Amino acid sequence: MTTRIDTRFAQLKKEGRSAFVTFVMAGDPDPETSLAIVKALPQAGADVIELGMPFTDPMADGPSIQAAGLRALKAGMSLKKTLALVKSFRETDNATPIVLMGYYNPIYIYGVDKFLADAKAAGVDGLIIVDLPPEEDTELCVPALKAGLNFIRLATPTTDDKRLPAVLANTSGFVYYVSITGITGAAAADAKAVGGAVARIKRHTSLPVCVGFGIRSPETARAIAENADGAVVGTALVDVVKTSLDAEGKATPKTVSAVADLVAALAEGVRGARQAAE
Repeated sequence: MTTRIDTRFAQLKKEGRSAFVTFVMAGDPDPETSLAIVKALPQAGADVIELGMPFTDPMADGPSIQAAGLRALKAGMSLKKTLALVKSFRETDNATPIVLMGYYNPIYIYGVDKFLADAKAAGVDGLIIVDLPPEEDTELCVPALKAGLNFIRLATPTTDDKRLPAVLANTSGFVYYVSITGITGAAAADAKAVGGAVARIKRHTSLPVCVGFGIRSPETARAIAENADGAVVGTALVDVVKTSLDAEGKATPKTVSAVADLVAALAEGVRGARQAAE
């Protein structure tokens, strides 16, 4: 079964360029503004959208993404409303892949089978569930694949060659390489080290490898995109949402355009990588 993710990466490969993957938190700063932000992302240059599922205890997220999740929860966001947001997005965009990223707890409470059916119906293409290791594949990964959703796994600098096959066993869509050890937004990605890591992962899989954590500027995005099939930016976008809010933490007329402007600049960096690599 070919997903929108498979289709998009095949298309980018033909074009000879890397994907620009954007992460935003669903419902941040409120459900309505969040939908407007997500709708603006493809026009600004996003090739794939990762949508955070707000959760009270996000262990891999740095302060920025944690705060975004809490803003979303405070504004009444839920997993059900996150799926509704995807459904609304699909009314005007049937091509851009959407990946839900987050933790297993809200899905477990929602009910795995019901969640997978509802996610597929809403137009979700893939899942990144940070706290489910390969040993727990029967919980969600295998049912997700059967439901026609990609299950995208994280590989890190500490994932050695012995561990990689287990990580990649049921992975589909793409592999998400975490370029730094630690939480999101903590440090800058080192393009040289990333290049070696991506090459190592590619010896084990034919899937595209996208790199995230530590990419904040068009220059870093470009350097990463020269060595990887995609560059993922999250913390920088979430920070822009925060700085655009008013004193009460509410959206302003600038909120959507501030995110779109940064996405456009970063997308240009990613797209510039092809020329540099040639």
